[in-house]
Amino acid sequence: MESRWSIKCVVVIFVCLFVWRARAGQEQGEFNLWYAQPASQWSEALPVGNGFMGAMVFGKTDHESIQFNEATLWTGHPQNYQHSGAVEVLPRIRQLLFEGRQKEAEQLALERFMSVPLRQNSFQPFGQVELHLASHDATTGYRRQLDLNTALSSVAYTVDGTAFSREVFVSYPDKVIVIYLTADTPGKLTLRANLTSLHPQPQQVRVNETTLGFSGRVVQTGENDSESKLRFEARLQACPRGGQLQVTDDGITVKEADSVMFLLTAATSYVNYRDITGDPAEKCRRILEAAKLYSYDMLKQRHLQDYQALFGRVSIDLGTTEAALKETDVRVLEFKEGKDPQLAALLFQYGRYLLISSSRPGSHPANLQGVWNKDLNPAWGSKYTVNINTEMNYWPAECTNLSECHEPLFDMIEDCSQTGILTAKTFYDCPGWVLHHNTDAWRGTAAINASDHGIWPTGGAWLCQHLWWHYEYTQDTDFLRNRAYPIMKSAAAFFAKYLIEDPRSDDHRLISGPSCSPEQGGLVMGPTMDHQIIRNLFANCIEAAEILKVDAEFRERLADLRKRIAPNQIGQYGQLQEWLEDKDDPKNQHRHVSHLWGLHPGNEITRDGTPDLYQAAKKSLEFRGDYATGWSMGWKINLWARLHDGDHAHTILGNLLRLTDSPKTDFRGGGIYPNLFDAHPPFQIDGNFGATAGIAEMLMQSHAGQIELLPALPSAWPKGSIQGLKARGAFEVDIAWQNGILKQAVISSHAGRPCRVRYGARTIDVTLSKGDKRILTLKEFR
Repeated sequence: MESRWSIKCVVVIFVCLFVWRARAGQEQGEFNLWYAQPASQWSEALPVGNGFMGAMVFGKTDHESIQFNEATLWTGHPQNYQHSGAVEVLPRIRQLLFEGRQKEAEQLALERFMSVPLRQNSFQPFGQVELHLASHDATTGYRRQLDLNTALSSVAYTVDGTAFSREVFVSYPDKVIVIYLTADTPGKLTLRANLTSLHPQPQQVRVNETTLGFSGRVVQTGENDSESKLRFEARLQACPRGGQLQVTDDGITVKEADSVMFLLTAATSYVNYRDITGDPAEKCRRILEAAKLYSYDMLKQRHLQDYQALFGRVSIDLGTTEAALKETDVRVLEFKEGKDPQLAALLFQYGRYLLISSSRPGSHPANLQGVWNKDLNPAWGSKYTVNINTEMNYWPAECTNLSECHEPLFDMIEDCSQTGILTAKTFYDCPGWVLHHNTDAWRGTAAINASDHGIWPTGGAWLCQHLWWHYEYTQDTDFLRNRAYPIMKSAAAFFAKYLIEDPRSDDHRLISGPSCSPEQGGLVMGPTMDHQIIRNLFANCIEAAEILKVDAEFRERLADLRKRIAPNQIGQYGQLQEWLEDKDDPKNQHRHVSHLWGLHPGNEITRDGTPDLYQAAKKSLEFRGDYATGWSMGWKINLWARLHDGDHAHTILGNLLRLTDSPKTDFRGGGIYPNLFDAHPPFQIDGNFGATAGIAEMLMQSHAGQIELLPALPSAWPKGSIQGLKARGAFEVDIAWQNGILKQAVISSHAGRPCRVRYGARTIDVTLSKGDKRILTLKEFR
């Protein structure tokens, strides 16, 4: 009996310890990515960044490699991408398309109506920091992780009884990558550090007694054969505690130190898209001079204060099980088993982390790979594809309480609104500005690549939605008046002249064209997506002008034109037509779902406002299927959330959370890499941001004139909470639920506007003063 009682006690103690460990993980480290081995490939390395610079940390013990980027290092140089005389063939291209002679129209457009040069430029890798630690190949207790709460990448292991650790972060306040190595036994840290680059020119040199550097010029030519003229420089400064330091042209050597801090910075001669006369050496010198005044602890504290002020605005709990204790890639591999709801919460917060790390005020906006790229010839140039990808990058910016991270996109839109003026004149003889489906560091706005998908003139109009969103979520009338509305008005002025009457119709409807439905079907007249975007632009311009009490005549003109734009149509299969013609193929499962733009991110198709179109959009989405490229599944999560089908949205989320390109699986399709990067494949960061925005849409929506609570809550998340989401009208929303039913919501007002709150079929009108909040319970919706 005593023996049995002892066994029971041991079991109880073990269970209690396991539960305590799980809870401790929830409280202290539930938003960690962690692994028990170093990264063997780039898609396993962990990303850190501050918008200006990004780095990938592999976590190797004896030969660490930290690959880094700087946001302004691109191929090419200032250029305008114009094609003289292009407008002369515009009438003929339209005529050929009206006559059904698509191939002839595409050939003429390719010869006379495309950008010169035909392709834009590419974002470039900068270099690597190589750390060589002798006899660190045989280790025990290895762990590497990325803590989303602190934006710290760390590595820890033991060699011969000495515990070694590293921390890497990228400081926004101090504009440096900080690499800190320490050992718990004094004098045990000996290493050599080098700077290397894929670019052929740079050779590392001793800058001074503590600093190593390299400099060069991008000689890599882009696909357009336009040689870059950018100059660049990187510097690595060593700050050891104890031991000996030697810096030569061969590298940095640290011997028998207790710890060492490396400060890395990089810069180019890029000033803006017109000017590359900057001095990268002086930039690096100035940044390091300022940063070296701080100890490691001070640099870390400044970083934490800055980062956590953004990341800490939103918290989420979808429930935690023991699955959350497993390595991150194992969790992804097993997600379909349905036992790890916290992984969805981790992916949500990872998207917010990546946005903070790749897009900060003063930096370039996040590109196709955020600010992380290892290749001289990256997929799609790692640039800005604005027929979905760039916009998707910023879907979480407002709704997940990261408005400041939106600012680099506004800077780029402002640049393109200037370069796009010449493109509007050269190609269309229209006022205002236009942007086609890509731009780069030089803010190209003309159609590129090929006429069957490059001629798509609504990229700028779509980007204008982000300007309007920022106003909607913040109610900042100064921003609307001084920054957003002039750009929106100019874009609307372009389309006010660009739209053409369809000679095939009896009702004189207005259509867009030549254009396409990205990225299929070729060059056409009147794709559905164009009309949805243009209607949205006109509506936002009209409302902005009314708020600002300006341009009465212009807004009346836009209202008249808007009524005449060809409407959404329901086709023979009950689907929302992608084109004017009823030619959709129900077996087509193309990654783009462009004609559903009006459902999301647009707001002209809603359950209550347009029920027939709402059902037609659902039918089209069903045709497209549940599997696709990673970013496409990110979009589909949002679309199914807008269709109020939480379980289907969760199914898509599960399809996205499929481990790809890992030794632990044979799968190589669209999904998630071991480091949780989105896989098209290859890596495209927009799928991460789409997933984050989609989870937010599942829990709260505000696009239809009301704040709707738990509009698409899946059965997989029966209990949970989220705090800090933003709703249109400058409201902050906290929600808690239990047994799949609303428990409580807190609505806080930052602008003192009234709102309508919906849960299920019931609504409540709420009036709050600025700074006030109201607690709503389930009882009030009954």
